[in-house]
Amino acid sequence: MPRAEIPIPNPPPLPSALPTSILDLAVQLPHQPLPDADRRSLKAFQRAANYLAASMIFLRDNTLLKSRLSHNDIKPRLLGHWGTCPGLTLVYSHLNLLLRNHSDLEMIYVIGPGHGAPAALAALWLEGSLEKFYPGEYDVSESGFYNLVTRFSVPGGFPSHINAETPGAIHEGGELGYALGAAFGAVMDKPDLVVTVVVGDGEAETGPTATAWHAIKFLDPKESGAVIPILHVNGFKISERTIFGCMDDKEMVALFSGYGYQVRIVDRLASVDDDLHGSLEWALTEIKKIQKAAREGEAMVKPRWPMIVLRTPKGWTGPKEVEGKIIEGSFHSHQVPLPKAGEEDGQLEELREWLESYRIGELIKDGKPTEEVTRILPKENERRLGQNKLTYDPYVELKKVDWKEYTVEKGTDQSCMKVTGKFLDKVFQENPSSIRLFSPDELESNKLDAILDHTQRNFQWDEYSRANGGRVIEVLSEHDCQAFMQGYTLTGRTAIFPSYESFLGIVHTMMVQYSKFVKIAREVKWRGDLASINYIETSTWARQEHNGFSHQNPSFIGAVLNLKAEAARVYLPPDANCFLSTVHHCLKSKNYTNLIIGSKQPTAVYLSAEEAAEHCKQGAGIWQFASSPLGANEEPDVVLVGIGVEVTFEVVKAAELLRALCPALKVRVVNVTDLMILAPVSKHPHALSKEKFVELFTRDKPLLFNYHGYPTELQGLLFGRENVARMSVAGYNEEGTTTTPFNMMLVNGVSRFNVLGDVDKKVEEVRRFIQENGKDPDDMYEVAKFE
Repeated sequence: MPRAEIPIPNPPPLPSALPTSILDLAVQLPHQPLPDADRRSLKAFQRAANYLAASMIFLRDNTLLKSRLSHNDIKPRLLGHWGTCPGLTLVYSHLNLLLRNHSDLEMIYVIGPGHGAPAALAALWLEGSLEKFYPGEYDVSESGFYNLVTRFSVPGGFPSHINAETPGAIHEGGELGYALGAAFGAVMDKPDLVVTVVVGDGEAETGPTATAWHAIKFLDPKESGAVIPILHVNGFKISERTIFGCMDDKEMVALFSGYGYQVRIVDRLASVDDDLHGSLEWALTEIKKIQKAAREGEAMVKPRWPMIVLRTPKGWTGPKEVEGKIIEGSFHSHQVPLPKAGEEDGQLEELREWLESYRIGELIKDGKPTEEVTRILPKENERRLGQNKLTYDPYVELKKVDWKEYTVEKGTDQSCMKVTGKFLDKVFQENPSSIRLFSPDELESNKLDAILDHTQRNFQWDEYSRANGGRVIEVLSEHDCQAFMQGYTLTGRTAIFPSYESFLGIVHTMMVQYSKFVKIAREVKWRGDLASINYIETSTWARQEHNGFSHQNPSFIGAVLNLKAEAARVYLPPDANCFLSTVHHCLKSKNYTNLIIGSKQPTAVYLSAEEAAEHCKQGAGIWQFASSPLGANEEPDVVLVGIGVEVTFEVVKAAELLRALCPALKVRVVNVTDLMILAPVSKHPHALSKEKFVELFTRDKPLLFNYHGYPTELQGLLFGRENVARMSVAGYNEEGTTTTPFNMMLVNGVSRFNVLGDVDKKVEEVRRFIQENGKDPDDMYEVAKFE
């Protein structure tokens, strides 16, 4: 059976079997007409923005239609997404009116349908924000109008999706799903901020969005701002109907009421401006009620926050039908409704009629929007959606804490996480509203619970965690943690995301999308610095204890290594003092993606505070205490390198055995804590010079790396260094189960015996002991002693 063709535009959802009484939960508002002048201004702004958005997709000349449209006026490559644009410009116009009418309102607009860039850019030009940030290029003038239209989606112009070049944007509009969570992260600890976020009904099908609806449960109205989610239901994805487009009002109200929202449905197209304006005013009123109660010490229990379901046709105001195919109200309007306008006379004529329907000559005079278009804008430029300073220069530096006060005694066994938890407890005390920790329900398991000595968890639906100003949000959704961290960081604060090692990969692509945003932001001269995003990776494959093979996966290292060198930072501190030093450094750093990997179990402390500081500053160092004594010009016979806590311990133990078994062999032990120093000089700013590399690792002696991650990652990093044939790399090799820690070293070939190469007899003895006794031999974790 061939695929079915949908024969009508905007097909309604099938009726559900839910009782009609459910609609009693939907918010009903009396019809309140807008003042005529405001309604005309909204319509004028929407017409102008929709014309601009459509023109950006199609036109390379004749941008104001001063002559009859011809094939020569059409771009050779038609790129862009039209279908979502009319809904986005509708919302944009209303938010500016809201800002104009409420002088105390601070607002950011987050656009989930990322390919709606034409809508955002059109509105930004109309309100003058493009002129502010791109003077001489996109001025409010005829030449600025021309540049915006003709440069869109061509080399040198704006891309087809929202990115860091877009004023007002705090969200990378590539992979869908993160807008809602990022919006909630942005308002945390910003009590006066409201973020309106449009979630497309296709985007709403993603896992990250599905979990982000629960973010209201982590929002303390006493200390934080609020989010107005607008679920934009236009019914279609690229080539199919959406789940939410096939849900009737009863199903919508039942779902979101259960999540904790008050649901307002806006769907009357004939009076959509009156309806949407009244609904946004209602949402603001509800927010203020909830916040007022909390800030007066009478916080509501499970407050029902406002949200809006906005139903408008996909590709609204565009062509109705082309060559027998439904366009408006169909997936055919998703991208380019008239793909042959540059070649076929019929489609060119359709485009001309479409663009002329907006009557752009009435709205743009002498290259400037008329007063009718701009009447809805806030008078103060800095309050317009594209010019809120929080969106482009928000960074607030943390008050520093002396990490050395929390270091531990050299020669003892200490948990990197326990020690770091005490330090972070003080950091949180000193910075009560500018740092947060987002954790997927693993804080205590990861032994960072000292953070809770002076703060609490923040979970507003739990009677024991609500309304207490907690700085820790635990939610068993890595997607939520990542999205909250992104929104929080992009509005100027600092965040930490600790996780089990194996599950950070869940947010791999989210991390990549965020890092792309920051990469472009660094190239945009008007954007300021941001705090780095900080991942603490623990509960690693090397010490899984209760868990097995499924929890053994260090692949997030490779994900970070693949980022641009300007952003990627991977640290594997060998002990608790080095871990402290590294965390302290990362919290001060800006514009990076920091990954710090350590053990939660007690492990050997090799370096004092001063030694750790110097070791971390250099990124690597020769450990003389574990190396053979050498004369002034003498070189070792072999170099053993540990990168990671447990595998470094095995390197040190191998050196101890070699000292006893083969004292004539001259061994050098090197630890690497900053992974990026190993890259070739031209590949990373932290890379060791050729001279320094030789000083540490010699020019030609055998070089054995014992590495925490996958060997291919390190091999790739070393590629380009001289004489790689002398280098061998051992690392995690996809072997494991629920077993003892030392057996994990054995099965992955990174134990002290594997380092020695003397694996057969001794390994079998140890394996037999483990199988017979269910534990490691008692002497496996004795600190190495060197005579």
